Amino acid sequence: MSVILEFTVDNDQFRLGQVLSGPPAMDIELERIVPTGDAVMPFLWVNGDEYESFERKVLAADSVDDLVALDKVDDGILYRITWRGDHNDIIRGITEAEGTVLEAFNSDGSWEFHIRFNDHDRLSQFYNYCTDQNISIHINRTYTLTERTESVKQFGLSNEQREALILALHQGYFDTPSQVSLSELADELSITQQAMSNRIRRGNKQVLTETLLTSATNIE
Repeated sequence: MSVILEFTVDNDQFRLGQVLSGPPAMDIELERIVPTGDAVMPFLWVNGDEYESFERKVLAADSVDDLVALDKVDDGILYRITWRGDHNDIIRGITEAEGTVLEAFNSDGSWEFHIRFNDHDRLSQFYNYCTDQNISIHINRTYTLTERTESVKQFGLSNEQREALILALHQGYFDTPSQVSLSELADELSITQQAMSNRIRRGNKQVLTETLLTSATNIE
């Protein structure tokens, strides 16, 4: 039975986090991971205002061999990163345990991962890999799909996403015209405007996925 692991890891604990951390502040999501021989190649959706600075920073990293912009949709760009040499880090651990990245994104100096493994043995393999490589991860929760009934009722939101959506709703952020700015909401929670935007956007996506897609599946 497949099992889902949700965890956070600090940027300095893995190579991708190290390379992508720091200015310019960009909204980054891991799209997928593709094994290529002895290496792994991450694909990233990046949103922000300073793409040229972002590209220069990434290409300047000693561990990066190439960065290619593959596609642009609205304000986001899909990038492919090619590493220089072989490295043992959390991304390799995921691929070796045959994990599937359901969601992975940067947030305030760390990354949050939602990974599906084929069974508990594969999850244990990944956890042991992290332990062997001295990679420190903070496990938020693990669950099987059959155990997800209660979390679906809560739309699978993180505490931060739920807090942000409730505040935005109460303050009239979704009204037309909006009664409060994103910056004002961020100040209420003592976080950056970008972090607030991330929580609202991902929270909305999670709610819509759980309600619309689940309903569509049931109809079928």
